[in-house]
Amino acid sequence: MAEIKAPDSTRRSERSRRAIHDAALALVGEVGYPKTTIEGIAARAGVGKQTIYRWWPSKGAVLLDAFLDLADRTAREAADGEMADGIPDTGDLEADLKLVLRATVDEMNDPRFDVPSRALTAAGIVDAELGAEFTGKLLEPQLQLYVQRLRAAQDAGQVRQDIDLRTALEQLTGPVAHRWLLRTLPLTHEYADRVVEYALYGLAPRR
Repeated sequence: MAEIKAPDSTRRSERSRRAIHDAALALVGEVGYPKTTIEGIAARAGVGKQTIYRWWPSKGAVLLDAFLDLADRTAREAADGEMADGIPDTGDLEADLKLVLRATVDEMNDPRFDVPSRALTAAGIVDAELGAEFTGKLLEPQLQLYVQRLRAAQDAGQVRQDIDLRTALEQLTGPVAHRWLLRTLPLTHEYADRVVEYALYGLAPRR
């Protein structure tokens, strides 16, 4: 007689989580964050809404978890692996920063990331706890990559020793985030390159 195996609850739970993640991201893209509901996510994923509430307290928490999972999977599946361990350090600070900022622009222009990012940014303004979690789990680790690269540039004598690294990185990431939020001007590689050049060399005439 063939052995009858008990259902694997861990595998079933993982399938349910992935279905819920996919449903949350799809719904936000189709109907927007305000019209996305726990009931809608549950119906799309083919699970009961109590299953969702067992793992997450709100639709914002579901979306954040789904977005973090998407970001993690995308990073692991990246074919080139250029920034798998952080911002490259080729010795050419300008080229390295342009590379990472161009990649950021590409991600911001990708609907898979653009739509949930905007939803979480908006939701985080209203829900301080969600906003802090979004910043702490996703944004801050990315910003620390700039800190590490700029600190290496300090050690190499490529930037001043007295600069505040946090202020310096915000001169790179802030303009890109601002243009992305406003959506009034195109977010391009050329713009990313100019941001790097202005941040590194300033606005005054070069001697």
